[in-house]
Amino acid sequence: MSRMKISFPYAGQPLRTIDWLLLCIGVIALLAVFYQFRQITEASSFWSVRVERMEKQQPGATTKSRRRSRTREFSQEIGKELQQANTILNQINLPWEALFDAIENIITDDVALLALQPNVKGRTLRISGESRNINALLDFVESMEREVVFEQVHLVNYKVKQDNPYRPIDFLLTAVWTAKS
Repeated sequence: MSRMKISFPYAGQPLRTIDWLLLCIGVIALLAVFYQFRQITEASSFWSVRVERMEKQQPGATTKSRRRSRTREFSQEIGKELQQANTILNQINLPWEALFDAIENIITDDVALLALQPNVKGRTLRISGESRNINALLDFVESMEREVVFEQVHLVNYKVKQDNPYRPIDFLLTAVWTAKS
């Protein structure tokens, strides 16, 4: 290993002008920051004294009761935000992949899904789509009933499109989305 030579300043070594200049700039910056800090603290104390004086002048509720009411308001807001966060976490933790895999497994060329409307809270799923014929639609409903992810699959309504020469069937069905995968 090679040796490194480090020279420390000693008492007789002269300081360069750049060193003095940097020291002066640092001291000036420190004084400026200290001055600004004093101004901010004075302004803060002025406004807090003014707020206290105005609160004392207002008739009615005392300062403590106003603070309690503000605290209640904040805690209610925080409670609402926590409920929303828990709802979002519950939605994220659901087995979405199992749901979409099951739907991909049962879809055929004769059935086109137009909309999937999951109700996360009720764990239900509404599916609207189009089928080439009634047999393809019934096969699709049967395939859904066989999937482990779905229970209580019901065909809510269907309608044959008379204006289309191929006579496709519009349908709406519901299913209960289970946690099994």
